[in-house]
Amino acid sequence: MKGFGLNIIKEAKEMAAKLEKVKSELMNKTVTATVGGGMVTVVANGQQQIVKISLEREIINPDDVELLEDLLLSGTNEALRKSVELAAEEMSKITGGLKIPGLSA
Repeated sequence: MKGFGLNIIKEAKEMAAKLEKVKSELMNKTVTATVGGGMVTVVANGQQQIVKISLEREIINPDDVELLEDLLLSGTNEALRKSVELAAEEMSKITGGLKIPGLSA
């Protein structure tokens, strides 16, 4: 029975190492959200960090700042949603879909 406990500890350590590797790799994986018919593009990495925002010149209108604000908000939220989805997908490859508190990306 003693060996069984050591085996579980070893497997847990191996899983933790794999999860850390995935978290590190997620820093370099990106998702892209495009809104406003391609006028605004937001890129986020797999760790829910916005890494780039691109705007088409036509969307920059001092007389309609609210439209630009809405598109930025919408694009950012969509990029972050996709980033969370990517992270969950990558983590589930290690955990087999098992949700482990504190191990989400």
